[in-house]
Amino acid sequence: MIETIEYCLGTISNTASYLRLWALSLAHGQLAKVFFDYTLKPTFHLGPVAMFVGWYIFFATTFGVLMVMDLLEAFLHTLRLHWVEFQNKFFKGEGYAFRPLDFDKLFEIYELANKE
Repeated sequence: MIETIEYCLGTISNTASYLRLWALSLAHGQLAKVFFDYTLKPTFHLGPVAMFVGWYIFFATTFGVLMVMDLLEAFLHTLRLHWVEFQNKFFKGEGYAFRPLDFDKLFEIYELANKE
């Protein structure tokens, strides 16, 4: 019963995650339009030199902001895929109890093995 509830909640969570990615892609388009409207578009009636300078300003702001957003988006999505989706599908938390490394115990085992 609990696994069914966890599966349903996980499905909703995964769907919301992919909707978040879709929303970020829409935000990219809108940000590019805003950068265009405020950097390059006003230079159209000022002449080719202003358009040349405006293009570099547009390119720098668009590339800088959108590239940082893309890198952050890719990093967070990869992190989510590894930690949330992978752990939900394959990790059950069953198995042997954790026993920390004990050098004294290892030396005892080594001495017992060499006595025989």
